[in-house]
Amino acid sequence: MTFSLCPPADRQLPYSDSPQHRHGKFHNDRRIRSLSVGQTLAVAWNMFFNKPADTVPPGSIPVDTLTRAQLDAAPDRSLFRLGHSTVLLKLRGTFWLTDPVFAERASPLQWLGPKRFHAPPISLAELPPIQAVILSHNHYDHLDKAAVLALADKTEFFLTPLGVGDTLIEWGIAPGKVRQFNWWQGTELAGVRLTATPAQHFSGRGLADSNKTLWASWVIRDDELRVFFSGDSGYFDGFKAIGDKYGPFDLTLMETGAYNAQWPDVHMQPEETLQAHLDLRGRWLLPIHNGTFDLSMHSWHEPFERITALAAHHHVALTTPRMGEHLSIAQPQPTTRWWRALAALPAHPAEHQLLVTRD
Repeated sequence: MTFSLCPPADRQLPYSDSPQHRHGKFHNDRRIRSLSVGQTLAVAWNMFFNKPADTVPPGSIPVDTLTRAQLDAAPDRSLFRLGHSTVLLKLRGTFWLTDPVFAERASPLQWLGPKRFHAPPISLAELPPIQAVILSHNHYDHLDKAAVLALADKTEFFLTPLGVGDTLIEWGIAPGKVRQFNWWQGTELAGVRLTATPAQHFSGRGLADSNKTLWASWVIRDDELRVFFSGDSGYFDGFKAIGDKYGPFDLTLMETGAYNAQWPDVHMQPEETLQAHLDLRGRWLLPIHNGTFDLSMHSWHEPFERITALAAHHHVALTTPRMGEHLSIAQPQPTTRWWRALAALPAHPAEHQLLVTRD
């Protein structure tokens, strides 16, 4: 692993020193299955015309509205889930934001594409100064151009996988604010150590830029406290490698949603999410990448139900906070199954919500 305080922000393609970069594109460590043209068209047809009714909630997702004053008063090592994979962390008196998406739609077009189920718990304008925005890859449900530009003046640094930083600079972000990394590279800012780690995914924002930028997960360390942010990934042996090198983790923020049997290598089924958490040697699991956008064929509440049942069966400590709800990173707590009332699902016995922390 390489640590650097100031990796070059103006790094140019072809990133020849990256083992992941070959023939003008980035690659996973193993070959992943891709859809044929016919399969891609079939997926698109189903997504547009055969969607089950329950992929979208029947009413408003519960959101705990946040204010700047509440965030300023929150203790260190606090976390607030803002939606999808957007998480705000408070460490050492500073704020850190993952994959900020505040757009109405996860799409290049704001009149077409997956629409938000809920408003963000706090507006971009009211967010406090951000020490660093931590980006996992460039898909529209993780990289929101309008949000990045709105955050430019109040953000000290933007941390990205290789190539994503170049996109930010093209958009007008000051090069001195951009730090971009290959897997196993990282930096230290304000006493917090951050490392870009492997993921198994892909990138692209249009028809001509497939895999032109890298994708990553992130390890975030504040002294002995360790948090893992998965970004997007299929299940692979990289989770064990990360766990062996940096675990155990106090909290894992793990992709749990937008899965489908037709794209098994780039998103995880809930069973794989749980196994990845165990590979990482995680103590508490917080499922993300759900509850905000309709990106697959499963019901909107299915990811919560499946991961809750799996965690209970395997005695894994699980927390599923409402959007905007305060969570202590150092001492997480089981939370209510807030989605059940909206989904009109029967209540489970209360004791199933009290899960045992895995050491």
